[in-house]
Amino acid sequence: MPDGAQARPTVLSWMFRDRTTGRITVAQLPNWPLATWLLATVVLWLVDPQGWVRVGVTVVSTLALAVWAVDEVLRGVNPFRRLLGGVVLGWLVVSLVMRG
Repeated sequence: MPDGAQARPTVLSWMFRDRTTGRITVAQLPNWPLATWLLATVVLWLVDPQGWVRVGVTVVSTLALAVWAVDEVLRGVNPFRRLLGGVVLGWLVVSLVMRG
């Protein structure tokens, strides 16, 4: 490559590169809404609560995932994270409407 020439960024680089650090970012810690969703989901699978406890855990799980998705859409560090948040948010809305 000639002096002064810059390599064109690839689509993958553009999609996954953190706009603040320049590093490739797919996942980040800590991420409390996602951890809350995961914990609630594990409780639903392993404990299989019934009645109002199940409803409460399901609401917490859904709200935590929605908070995570909205946060990613608004503040995601790269296009991949924003797109992923949008897809999850869309999936949540569709699944809630289908339960309706």
